[in-house]
Amino acid sequence: MPIKSMKPVQVRLSLVFIAFFLFMAFPLVVSAQASPPAGEYITENGWGNLIVKSPKSGAATFSIMALGANGHTCTLDGEIKNGQARLAESDKDKPCMVTFRQKVYDIEVSASPFEECRSYCGARAGFEGLYLKPARGCDSSAIKKTRAAFKRLYDKKAYEQAKAELTSIIPGCEKTLYWTEAGRIRNDLAITEYKLGNMAACQQILAPLAADAAKTDEDLRDNYPPTDAENYLPVIKATRTNLRLCGAMKK
Repeated sequence: MPIKSMKPVQVRLSLVFIAFFLFMAFPLVVSAQASPPAGEYITENGWGNLIVKSPKSGAATFSIMALGANGHTCTLDGEIKNGQARLAESDKDKPCMVTFRQKVYDIEVSASPFEECRSYCGARAGFEGLYLKPARGCDSSAIKKTRAAFKRLYDKKAYEQAKAELTSIIPGCEKTLYWTEAGRIRNDLAITEYKLGNMAACQQILAPLAADAAKTDEDLRDNYPPTDAENYLPVIKATRTNLRLCGAMKK
């Protein structure tokens, strides 16, 4: 059976469809290779911090500080070109290549392969993952200012105003807070509630830490790597004190 040839109108429609498809697909390819917007990005639970800077001239730059278990860290920085960074100090034959892919407001950071970037990290640390655009007031600088404002108000015994400062962080910023920092802020907020006579609120704020507070120091050291345990113990000791003050633990 002979093959029917396409009519001129059909050919034109097919070409228009193909051109439209390529036009729609092209921006997706370009955006995947673009450098991420300037700003600070933080991983969930706060173990990784990414800073991107876009100068008026030249390539965008980045720095990453990531925390792993037992005090191990990753520290790296460099220039971003077309969505990638080739670290200057890495092996010329096997360079550390870091890729930045924008996910709406967040940035996914990956290394290909990660082993070529191992020299930038401790044995129990890594930096690959999704770095989130922190909520308003939850970036590192804002939290530092809020905590400083809290301390000034608390020292003046302006407890209601001090409480208002910290309630902007807990629970609003907890998604991107490092676990020990979140624990310290919870204790500051709890003792403020105690000063205001709000015992139930004090206990509720410390509830996520209560199970660990009920354990002995020895148990905690068994459950956490040594450095993590030593950093966490002051938080738990403060929690025990505050739970006793608020009537949730025996004195």
